[in-house]
Amino acid sequence: MEETLEDPPTSAVLLDHCHFSQVIFNSVEKFYVPGGDVTCYYTLTQHFVPRRKDWIGIFRVAEGRCHATRGRPGLGPLRRRSQGQKLQVGWKTTREYYTFMWVTLPTDLNSKSTQQQEVQFKAYYLPKDDEYYQFCYVDQDGVVRGASIPFQFRPENEEDILVVTTQGEVEEIEQHNNELCRENQELRDSCASLQKQNSDLQAELRKKQEELETLKSINKELEQKAKEQQNSWETELLQLKEQNQKMSSENEKMRVRADQLQAQLSAQEKEMEELIRGDQDNAEQLEYLKRENSQLLRSLTEQREQQKKLEQTVTELKQEEATASKKQQELTDQNFDLSRRLSENKIIYDVLLKEKERMERENDVLKSENSRLMRYMDLDFDFPPGQGPASDQGSTGRNPGLVYGNPYTGIQESSASSLLSSKRCPACKSDFMGDICDHTLEQQLVQTLYCPICDKSFSATEEQIFQDHMFCHSL
Repeated sequence: MEETLEDPPTSAVLLDHCHFSQVIFNSVEKFYVPGGDVTCYYTLTQHFVPRRKDWIGIFRVAEGRCHATRGRPGLGPLRRRSQGQKLQVGWKTTREYYTFMWVTLPTDLNSKSTQQQEVQFKAYYLPKDDEYYQFCYVDQDGVVRGASIPFQFRPENEEDILVVTTQGEVEEIEQHNNELCRENQELRDSCASLQKQNSDLQAELRKKQEELETLKSINKELEQKAKEQQNSWETELLQLKEQNQKMSSENEKMRVRADQLQAQLSAQEKEMEELIRGDQDNAEQLEYLKRENSQLLRSLTEQREQQKKLEQTVTELKQEEATASKKQQELTDQNFDLSRRLSENKIIYDVLLKEKERMERENDVLKSENSRLMRYMDLDFDFPPGQGPASDQGSTGRNPGLVYGNPYTGIQESSASSLLSSKRCPACKSDFMGDICDHTLEQQLVQTLYCPICDKSFSATEEQIFQDHMFCHSL
């Protein structure tokens, strides 16, 4: 039988309940030659409306109910009984079809041309034996709506035909037979090649069948998994049904409770109506309270607005406070930097002050030495206080009291230059006056940090301690 992707709708309805006269099959041959397509012609009656799932099937007729005489083509293989009697067939239900074809729905059911329909059965799906078969129209409910007379699939026999020929026709027939023999030989050769191809195809078919078996096993496993999944789903469905029943019972309890509450509410409404009727005098007081409540609400609204404004002001003050704290931090940092610079400047000032005092002492020593030498050389003149000898102010080194000048002027200058002789620094190789070089002074200033507040000194390696000390003074 034909294997299709979708089986036709069938039923186990008994033939007594079928209506065979709603579809009539026309031009049904007594036999069809095997190897060719078969076209089935049928007519739809006025009281029958075709549907999308209707189909026409080929059913096998029982041997005991059909008696065919191949030599007598005039006799039918099956006789239709008189009106009101049942049609005898060899099948019981519509599931016993050999092959089928879906019917084509007509575009217009009211026209007469659409009542004449046809379907074509391919030769590959037709039976290969010489048993009797018949066409049956089955609707989508599985009910038979029409059946044809029985027919066979067999070649035409010579017993059924009487042929009269002449001698010339016989010679032509013999020549034609020779040609047919040659063609037959060629067909045999091609048949051998086709048999070889068939064997190859059979081998490939076996491989495909093995693959099909594998796929069937996989399909079986998948079906088992699907069955297990379905069982789990059914279990979950039962649980959900139980939960639904519980919810239904709870809903029923809630409905009863709601009815009770509704009854209580009705009683309270009645009591409320009685109270309203009894307390009409309190209506004016209630109205007054409502007006007072509205005034309180307005005042409350104003207070809320004021509160919002205050909150906004507080937020702005917080922002200003954050800005002020940030500025204070910046000022603290600047104060710290200024304090540090002040300490450094104070240190430099102290060093310079000491250097100034030392230079003044040296100057006083030089002045005393100069005075001593001047007295020794009897050159002590009366100079105004704060002024030196006239030799220092004049452009020439001569004494106006001497005609040939001061003979000890060179000695005085040499002694003064010897007292004010320069020194060389061993570190930077530069000449300096006094006891300390500028390079050494800068190193001392860099290596020592002095607090400008408490005059506490720190080494250059203790800079972080010095900064913390200054920060404590800022607190």
